[in-house]
Amino acid sequence: MKITDVRTILLTGPMTNDPFLREARKLRSAAFIEIHTDGKEIGLGETYGGYFCPEIVPAVVEFFKPILIGQTVDDIPELWRRMYHCGNFWCRVGLGAIVLNGIEAALWDLKGKLLGQPVHALLGGCKHDRLPCYASGGCSNYPKARLAQKMDHYFSCGFRGLKVGAGSYSAEQGWYIPDNPAEAVDFESDKVAFMRAHGGKDAWLMMDGHMGNSAAATWTLDIALPVMKALEQYNLFFFEEPLHYTDPWGYSELCKGTTVPIAGGECLTAAYEWRVFIEQDSFDIGQPDASFTGGLNEFMVVAKMLADRGHKVATHSNGAGASLMQNLHTGFAAPNTCMLEFLPDYGPLHSLMVDGGVVIKNGYALPPDR
Repeated sequence: MKITDVRTILLTGPMTNDPFLREARKLRSAAFIEIHTDGKEIGLGETYGGYFCPEIVPAVVEFFKPILIGQTVDDIPELWRRMYHCGNFWCRVGLGAIVLNGIEAALWDLKGKLLGQPVHALLGGCKHDRLPCYASGGCSNYPKARLAQKMDHYFSCGFRGLKVGAGSYSAEQGWYIPDNPAEAVDFESDKVAFMRAHGGKDAWLMMDGHMGNSAAATWTLDIALPVMKALEQYNLFFFEEPLHYTDPWGYSELCKGTTVPIAGGECLTAAYEWRVFIEQDSFDIGQPDASFTGGLNEFMVVAKMLADRGHKVATHSNGAGASLMQNLHTGFAAPNTCMLEFLPDYGPLHSLMVDGGVVIKNGYALPPDR
């Protein structure tokens, strides 16, 4: 079996079937990469870059394509090394590594199909019988009655945990992000108290600052720390991305200053960039994304780096269907995974590729068998 072609497919479709996420965003894009061979099997991968800049992805794939033509999938890490080195001047981190992730994922998918094994078996074996998972709810839909409906919807979908963003969103008033310490403490503590009362003491509740991606407000340590101190009493599973990714030092200080587990890393690419954050304990829980971090094997490298510092992994998974499966396989292969992210009630860009590979029972995901 030899590789004969590498193709990019760009698609746009409904963001989700989730009525609460759909209030804020109607459509999403995705970039899929196919590895074709002289046999019948086709490897499928996804780069999360397709969510942000899909039109750029095909040119990057074409750059790497000649390295793969005529090769086999016997040694995927070596193929990744050749591509990564070829882009040494521009893809050590960033877009090159992000697109390379989708190519490498397609190679693993192809190898799994050829060997008749789930990819987690090829990455060192499944380390968990089941893993807790949560519904990634995006914005905090307001008013509170709407937020309660959102929570109930996710519980009805089989989830015991959910994550919503800082601030709020309503169709009438748009986005709101508190941008000073007193205002942020009052708003977020009031909201999380309501969520804990509504969800009960056993619900896994998570918050997302989106502070690296917010045009409205970017929190600093002076805002994030008092917010975390106010939320300590509500037993959050984690608070994600309270600070910008240009401040690993602030993240480290925040972790030292609160008992709320601080999570982050979805925007980091390649072990090279992750190392800056890991070596100064910037996250209690790292969130590598197996469609963005640089590759499935690179995900495993990052997971081990986190484990060596005593930290856990909670997968980030906001791509489409192939991205979800890539994170599901790597999550089960990493010994220190503590939580899996799922877009709940997903649409066709997920369901047409997942093809029954996702099984959730009593709030826990089971290892994929394909």
